[in-house]
Amino acid sequence: MLRVRKSAVGWAVALALTAAGLAPASPATARAQSTPTIDWLPCATDTSAECGTLSLPVDWNRPRGERFDLSLARRAADPATREGALVFGPGGPGDSGVDRVVNGSSRFSADLRARFDIVSFDPRGTGGSHPVVCARALLARQPQVIADQAQFDAVLANNALLRADCRARTGALYDHVDTTSAAHDLDAVRIALGERQLTFHGSSYGTLLGQRYAELYPDRVRAMVLEATMDHSLGTRAFLDTQAATAEGAFDEFVAWCDRSTACALHGRDFRAIWAGLHARAERGLLTDPKRPGVVLTPFELSRLTHKDFYDTWRWPGLAEWLGKMDAATALRSAGPSTGDAVAPYPFAVFCQDWSLPVRDYSEYAGHLRRAARLAPDLRYPPALFALVTCLGTPTPVANPQHRLRVHTDVPLLLAATVHDPASGYGWARNVARQLGRHGALLTYQGWGHGSYTSSPCVERTVDSYLIGQVVPARGASCPAVEPEV
Repeated sequence: MLRVRKSAVGWAVALALTAAGLAPASPATARAQSTPTIDWLPCATDTSAECGTLSLPVDWNRPRGERFDLSLARRAADPATREGALVFGPGGPGDSGVDRVVNGSSRFSADLRARFDIVSFDPRGTGGSHPVVCARALLARQPQVIADQAQFDAVLANNALLRADCRARTGALYDHVDTTSAAHDLDAVRIALGERQLTFHGSSYGTLLGQRYAELYPDRVRAMVLEATMDHSLGTRAFLDTQAATAEGAFDEFVAWCDRSTACALHGRDFRAIWAGLHARAERGLLTDPKRPGVVLTPFELSRLTHKDFYDTWRWPGLAEWLGKMDAATALRSAGPSTGDAVAPYPFAVFCQDWSLPVRDYSEYAGHLRRAARLAPDLRYPPALFALVTCLGTPTPVANPQHRLRVHTDVPLLLAATVHDPASGYGWARNVARQLGRHGALLTYQGWGHGSYTSSPCVERTVDSYLIGQVVPARGASCPAVEPEV
């Protein structure tokens, strides 16, 4: 293992970043950041945690313009053992870091919680941080899968209406929920916490935030863990293909577990035949969800809900039971249309400002569908396909487009990657590690699930050693699989 020596980043690196358009905030922005404060008070739902807000610019290019309040939470370490603050970057997009701290800070080890205040936030445009809101009726018009050119054209038109509606209801922040803006927010959080450098652990979509921060503020990174990392260098085809292959690989691993484990309710049966039957019923509109009586599942929803339960191995027995109940059940009458509020939060808006995934017409879209079905013959409709529908027609250039990483930190970023991650594929982590070069280190968990810190004691020890002592694992470091609990 290598212990990293701290040093300042030289002028040459700073100049290179400026030339590449990756310089940190402008002097005006820096002045706006100079004295941010957070007024911490006991959280309403759990007074052992503290909640607060931080006033930040809506547009970091206009630091004296309109502002919004970023919602935060923290659990303070014992002053006798405290060494600093650990900031957690939530996933999603749309996960609440505030909820994570208030209700789930135990995801971090007792050793980390003793040494670091655990701090997180709701990223701009989500949760308690001025959420993007849109007309529920317009959101409901987005099809899960586009069927023909007429529907393709209708989606383009509806998405234009949706963007205008979201902007009108949300205000100026709607156009500034990208991860570059969030990275500037993160540095303001660091300053408000009184930290000279940032100690950060990002999960899933939160790894995009960590990567962007490391590009913009390389000299301010003390230690950064990217767990279940995303590869933000992929175009439309590569993004979809890697997601389809990753999802199908997770499906194969679940089938293999079901074949070997008596904890699977379908153990000893032909799982793929059962799945094919469920999919055929969904295609005919005859498959209903036993958890929500009367709710008919489309093929896309069947794939999406199944894929979601691949995220944690402790969910696998329940997934098998759910699929078994559907296999044994007959179709029920469909539930009527849902009613409720006229508006709904739309945390996915950030994705369309971070990713440019253009599709020319229905013919090109249908080609993506056919290729995804070849790569994922069981799931057929990987959830990533919905990203194309959601972002169709987004004006370009987007605020934070895909690009190869340009990171020059003193401390290598630690990538905690799972071989059988159902969402952030292992190939993504390997590609990000290649982009980082000597500025990154890859820790491989040989098991399953979306993330590894909470499921592998080996990963936990290695990550803790890195976050606490900046001890970087040796090249090729690996942790063995932990068999799913029953």
